Amino acid sequence: MPCSVAIFGGSFNPPHVAHVLAIAWVLATEDVDQLLMVPTFQHPFAKPLAPYEARVRMCELAAGWLPRVTVSRVEEELGGESRTLRTLEHLATEHPDWKMRLVIGADVVLETEKWFRFDRIAELAPPLVLGRGGFHAPGVPSAAVPSVSSREVRARVAEGDWDALRALVPRPVLEYVRAEELYRS
Repeated sequence: MPCSVAIFGGSFNPPHVAHVLAIAWVLATEDVDQLLMVPTFQHPFAKPLAPYEARVRMCELAAGWLPRVTVSRVEEELGGESRTLRTLEHLATEHPDWKMRLVIGADVVLETEKWFRFDRIAELAPPLVLGRGGFHAPGVPSAAVPSVSSREVRARVAEGDWDALRALVPRPVLEYVRAEELYRS
């Protein structure tokens, strides 16, 4: 019997409450047996990222405690620039019994023409599109997750705005960011 697996990839630089709520929404509303949280190994557009090990650890702190969630290091195993198509093709080869779905936000739907071979991506892992505050995509229900961005989180960390961050970042992730002095400059 095929295993239904939701694939939720991203930079997670850092993971925030909207990521956790997206995961909870998928687990609560979709027929999935497992959710793979896949941190980007190397951003294809050379965006500066916190070290990969730190982002994996923050993903574990943010969502690893949720049932049926696995933080995957598949993009590290593949090495080089992270590409969704390459990752999905690898997972499909490694796990032929998986029926994959790709978790994306409504904001991403508006940019799929920029993705390499999104048609093939959608074939391998038909998208599960989540509404996101501040974005509207045709046929997507209203916001399932609040409008929180990692960019905003990094800016608030750099400003030392710890009070505001308590509402944006899971507590263990925020403690890790402080202890490791991430995003300070």
